[in-house]
Amino acid sequence: MEEQTNLEVIMELIIYGGDAKSNAMEAIQAAKAGDFESAKAKISAAEASLVKAHHSQTGMLTEEAKGNKSEISLLMVHGQDHLMTSMAFTDLAKEIVDVYKRIDEK
Repeated sequence: MEEQTNLEVIMELIIYGGDAKSNAMEAIQAAKAGDFESAKAKISAAEASLVKAHHSQTGMLTEEAKGNKSEISLLMVHGQDHLMTSMAFTDLAKEIVDVYKRIDEK
């Protein structure tokens, strides 16, 4: 994998991960305000961003499986960390939205 391509993939992990986390946070805020349709849409947007990030990550993993090793840099570690944190945050946001919805129904 070329360095520029590697950098592009890392930046996609950071960008899509950031988009996912932002949408997940907005979903929580919408649910807190009682706007569950918006919360659902924001969770869907977060999940779509995570899918894009996974596609980028899968490309990098495929290249490594082919024997095209990538240099591990601090930026790559940051991108992977950003993605994993966003995944966990999105999962947690789904649970928080569900809690707000249950409270609203009572």
